[in-house]
Amino acid sequence: MKLLKADIKKAIRELGLNKKVVCFHSSYRSFGEVDNGPQTIIEAFLEEECTLLVPTFSAIYNVIPPKDQWIQRNGCNYGNLKDIGKNLTYSVDSNEINDTMGIIPKLILHMEERKRGYHPLNSFTAIGPLADNLIKGQNPLDVYAPIREIAKLNGYFVLMGVDLTRLTAIHYAEELAGRRLFRRWANNGDGVPMQVAVGACSQGFNNFEQQVKTIENRSIVGHSTWRVFPSQELINVITKEIHSNPEVTRCGNIDCERCRDIVAGGPVLDD
Repeated sequence: MKLLKADIKKAIRELGLNKKVVCFHSSYRSFGEVDNGPQTIIEAFLEEECTLLVPTFSAIYNVIPPKDQWIQRNGCNYGNLKDIGKNLTYSVDSNEINDTMGIIPKLILHMEERKRGYHPLNSFTAIGPLADNLIKGQNPLDVYAPIREIAKLNGYFVLMGVDLTRLTAIHYAEELAGRRLFRRWANNGDGVPMQVAVGACSQGFNNFEQQVKTIENRSIVGHSTWRVFPSQELINVITKEIHSNPEVTRCGNIDCERCRDIVAGGPVLDD
């Protein structure tokens, strides 16, 4: 049986998400068959007066920095960095997006009224009544400004058919816990490489399952499991756990340089 817009809107209301700010990470395939396709999911939220925030990352703008900008403990082998964006300059009007982001963020990015943040590699895009509020603070070195703003607005994080390894807000909690975000590079408006802040490895984030269980609300929508978290509570819980147990974010790869360097505190920067 097809999932109808009415079914999605009913779930939104039952979960208390109507008229709220919602940041979601999604797998469209997890829904099963949806009447009129993925656009139906977006329309359901907007018709329920939600403001939507989605990650719209774009690795195509990566460039290799000059050697005099190389930073220690930065979660990378500089010889392996990609220079695919050396002839490109990012703009908030760009519709470039990684295929791994999924179809729903891609559709939102192509909507005329959407607002995209100014971050060449890890932008967020918002649509809805409070889109400007969410996006206006994002810049190359303040990548998680939209996450900070959604917490101020008492919004929600929703995982749709995906697990905690997709929850970008955990990187913001790492920053609040005192870790410095990694630096990568993309061209500025003059075509010169500039530093941009990015998150670390997320493959160990399922280690937080026990900690978030008490603040989570679940629902099945079509075939998709929705996991709903109040934004500020989730950030507080994760930040506290990282403070008390820094090793909790490590993934299963003992050679992961991103995990090694972020647990050590992140890059060595000149303040």
